[in-house]
Amino acid sequence: MCAPSNGSSCVRERAYNESPGASHDRARATTGRALNAGDASAAKPAFVQSGGARWWVLALLSLAIAGSYYEYDAIAPIADFLRSERGFTQAQIGLLNAVFSLPNIFLALLGGVLIDRYGPPRVATWTAALCLVGAALTAVGSPYTVMVTGRLIFGVAEEALFIALLAGLAQWFSSGGTALAMALFFSFARIGSYAADTSPGWAHGLYAHGWQLPLWLAAGATAMSFAAALVYRVFDGRARACGRLPAASAPERITWSDLVSFDLSYWYILALNVLFAAVFFPFRSTFAIEYFQDAKGLTLQQAGLANSWVFFAAIFATPLFGFLADRLGRRSLMMAIATLLMPLVFLILGTTDWSLWISTALMGISFSVVPAVIWPATAMLVEPRRLGTALGLINLLQNLFLAVSNITAGWLADRAHAGPQNPSGYDAMLWYFGLVSLIAFVSVALLWRRESGPQGHGLEGVDVSRQADDAIRSGAPGGAGPY
Repeated sequence: MCAPSNGSSCVRERAYNESPGASHDRARATTGRALNAGDASAAKPAFVQSGGARWWVLALLSLAIAGSYYEYDAIAPIADFLRSERGFTQAQIGLLNAVFSLPNIFLALLGGVLIDRYGPPRVATWTAALCLVGAALTAVGSPYTVMVTGRLIFGVAEEALFIALLAGLAQWFSSGGTALAMALFFSFARIGSYAADTSPGWAHGLYAHGWQLPLWLAAGATAMSFAAALVYRVFDGRARACGRLPAASAPERITWSDLVSFDLSYWYILALNVLFAAVFFPFRSTFAIEYFQDAKGLTLQQAGLANSWVFFAAIFATPLFGFLADRLGRRSLMMAIATLLMPLVFLILGTTDWSLWISTALMGISFSVVPAVIWPATAMLVEPRRLGTALGLINLLQNLFLAVSNITAGWLADRAHAGPQNPSGYDAMLWYFGLVSLIAFVSVALLWRRESGPQGHGLEGVDVSRQADDAIRSGAPGGAGPY
């Protein structure tokens, strides 16, 4: 039997246990109950995840994540204004994103546990409201301590919001297609990042007035995120009331000993997640636009456009790679190849005069593959009842390394006096990012080796949830399911 879940393990168990001729309704029962082909009693109650309903949920969760990603990436386009108008140092600019991560060193795990305890809809609503408060304080922005406080509050809430949205998505897509759904979810996150990076062009009138109005625009995007989270909570509650999802279970007791019992493959994928984020986000969301201006001679608009193409490519490529992961498997191999591109990117930037589009294309491929595969792969490695805690632990360590990486990169640039008069001062920062991304590749190579052997968890195989869907279509009366 399978415990009530956020993830896909119950679906995988059901796919193995049921025969292709099992009833259509039983095969479509939601997570929370593993069904055996001969167990008629297990077929009640049958919670049917309506195809139309779950795609509406995906749309709401996607809007919520897009708004929060816009706010997170709102610092990089105004970094030059903060330096010229406010007199900020590189370290102070780096701190604005580092402080976003600092509270989650302590609170990300708690957020995951709270999601397991109170459910994704409640936590998503609470944290989206806090994100809005933090974004408003950041836009007020003066003195510097107010701006830092705003980023701190936003950081406290945003990571828990992210985990809650992922967990909610896993609940609604537990009957199959999780990788594709999460890939589409992340595509909307990239739209938020892309919109922030290109905002100096399409919101030029706001940037003409300096640093503050663009931050109020970002606060508006966060308000959209809160509205979407609120509607999701209402929608989810009504769905449970009418039987599309099982009724919310009573809060479970927090078991901290669960933290030490995760499988070795989980720790490998945790290391990849943490190290990949510690490279990509500090570079692209904090320093890239300024680096392109100082070292490559681009204008603010040109630098923002070049930086945005990584996110723009991911909008379309991430769902494709999620679909391929569902259909073909080879998840560890896909992540290994994509991660290897990252040290090559920084080698190209630091040692050649090649076009920025080459490094941008390589980073875009890497950033499209890894998020499309890593989150559904994580759900395959962890018991559904512990998914929130597992994601919280990943985000705890991720935020620790994000904070350290932002501060370290800014310190290296300041120490080398990096700037338009000394573009080579950025070299130490580039080598730092390259080294960390190389270590990330080692972790995913170890994951690939383990998952290719007898101790694997199916990461290299096709999506068994999809296999179950195909069996239902071919063998059960009534034809296609909610797809």
